[in-house]
Amino acid sequence: MQTVKLAIAGFGTVGTGLARIIEENKDVIFARCGKKFSITSVLVRDLNKQRDYFPGPDVKFTNDLDEFTSSPDVDIVVELMGGTTVAKDIVTKALEAGKHVVTANKHLLAEHGIELFEIAAKNNVGLYYESSVAGGIPIIQSIKESLAANRIKSIVGILNGTANYILSEMSTNGLEFDTALEQATRLGYAEADPTFDIEGIDAAHKVVVLTRIAYGKDYPLAKLPVEGITRIEGQDIRFAREFGYRIKLIGQVRDVGGKLEAGVFPALVKYTLLLARVGGNYNAIRVEGNAVGPAFFHGQGAGSLPTGSAVLADIMALSKTDTPDNTGFCNAPIEKADILAPEFATSEYYFRFSVMDKAGVMAALSKCLAEHNISIAQAVQKGNPDDKEIPVVFTTHKASTKDVNSALAEIDKMPFITRKTLSMRILKG
Repeated sequence: MQTVKLAIAGFGTVGTGLARIIEENKDVIFARCGKKFSITSVLVRDLNKQRDYFPGPDVKFTNDLDEFTSSPDVDIVVELMGGTTVAKDIVTKALEAGKHVVTANKHLLAEHGIELFEIAAKNNVGLYYESSVAGGIPIIQSIKESLAANRIKSIVGILNGTANYILSEMSTNGLEFDTALEQATRLGYAEADPTFDIEGIDAAHKVVVLTRIAYGKDYPLAKLPVEGITRIEGQDIRFAREFGYRIKLIGQVRDVGGKLEAGVFPALVKYTLLLARVGGNYNAIRVEGNAVGPAFFHGQGAGSLPTGSAVLADIMALSKTDTPDNTGFCNAPIEKADILAPEFATSEYYFRFSVMDKAGVMAALSKCLAEHNISIAQAVQKGNPDDKEIPVVFTTHKASTKDVNSALAEIDKMPFITRKTLSMRILKG
């Protein structure tokens, strides 16, 4: 029996889950790949921290980075620390030493993936990252292998469980954003600093990773349009429901005439679509290929065992191959994507204008939108005459981002506007 020796950097939620699965599922793991997996060392920041699980008396815990990275008695290094500083150092040294690497670090891959893939290719070792996107959902391997014969037309997904939980609570239980965020934090779904989740940054990292594996192209993170959910209010949830939609934070990339359009944004999703029905802290991804058509993936986007499952799947895959395929394109260099300028993207839109209740408001709004080539599909005005501010909501037919931005910049300067206008895309299919 061949024993594959693992060194794990980071032993928090995911590291603990990985160790548990290795121990509890060792019979099925051996049955599938004919190998035993042994954890030899674990790098942690605090040796004195109380831990719920230990992988065995022979496993060495260390907080010495040099000791961890220089150990020769390792086949695969598993990076679960997060961040882009120490983690990058660990991954780089492991690859240069001829060791395979498995990582869950989407931030590292989004920022430095191109460089790391080149190092891996030069040293003929694997850099696998199934767990970096959507936790336990097998999306990376599915695109890389099961959908390999397809030209990918689009990927649209709910890629952040924290944001989805907040929006689900706002929709289902009528909570306002701040209350839903506080509840998510209390339940452990949101970090103490939730910025990456609620501002769309975490989802943006995942869109960059998915774009590479789907198209073999690099859409630089710095160029990706990103918008979070912090401006969404309970009234938007109610208006969306009235129109037949649910609000979700969407990560998307699609092929538009040979150019890639990508971004992260809150959107009104038609209630009949499966994405609209994804609740709580779950993730979901819809991939459309030119041969297979649409394929839908749904499951736990985070957590100890789901993410640990994805990490171990990569470990098992690397233990069975002599020719790892890290990028899905025979490890060919990843070129820069031909990007569709964000201002030329088109979509139907939802606008919520906050206005003073005065005569002529609807006419002025409609006139300005028409002058910018934006056609109104529906209009709703609600509120009492005594209110200092009332919402006016429009939905539109398809319009370009350029026209929308120009129209809203002009409207927000109008004297009856009390707050900056909220706009969101509408997804119907």
